[in-house]
Amino acid sequence: MRIVVLDGYALNPGDLSWDGLARYGEAAVYDRTPSDQVVERALGAEILLTNKTEFPADVMEKLPGLRYIGVLATGYDIVDTEAAKRRGITVTNVPAYSTDSVAQLVFALMLDLCSRVGLHSGAVHNGEWTNSADFCFTKAPLLELAGKTIGLVGFGNTGRRVSEIARAFGMRVLVSTSGRRSYPDADGVSFVPLNDLLAQADIVSLHCPLTSATRGLINRDNSPGCNPAPSSSTRPAVRW
Repeated sequence: MRIVVLDGYALNPGDLSWDGLARYGEAAVYDRTPSDQVVERALGAEILLTNKTEFPADVMEKLPGLRYIGVLATGYDIVDTEAAKRRGITVTNVPAYSTDSVAQLVFALMLDLCSRVGLHSGAVHNGEWTNSADFCFTKAPLLELAGKTIGLVGFGNTGRRVSEIARAFGMRVLVSTSGRRSYPDADGVSFVPLNDLLAQADIVSLHCPLTSATRGLINRDNSPGCNPAPSSSTRPAVRW
């Protein structure tokens, strides 16, 4: 069996090993594969592993032996899944591998917005605090997450993890999600329509897939609060 990894660098920039694949067959690993070289490199492979290299229907037609496409990422929008289904090709992804990492990034962005650590660090190193007339030296308003309201659009693995961390910070959590289900671990979370969430949230974090239904979900009409707030306001002027 032939196994081909088309864009392995993102998964393994050198600190891991692909040797385990050799137990299952002949393995070839490419750091990156331009779209015009996909067919050439994948010919004869039964298993293809990809991160962002796309697999449209016309590519699959040229790979008659292909039986499996493993997307080494959360989504699988890079694969024409309908074409794969017609050809009997199994397609999988890794839906929860980045849950903690994405949740951590959400709070890295939030804390940067609230505390502006990089801005203040640079100013201190430039001697601005030393030369300040006041001990309490700030370059921008400092905000506290405690008591703020976070709005989560989507409540899958990542959305639920973000809500847990938000509650630990003392935040109020609002959630808007399609297909409301029972979430036994959602204590302290209020489920509301999207418009109510946008009207009440200080911070909005999106954790939903990009589909025809969600494209343009956040727009000028339903999010007037995304405009810069007056300087006297303590409400964060930026949402993401």
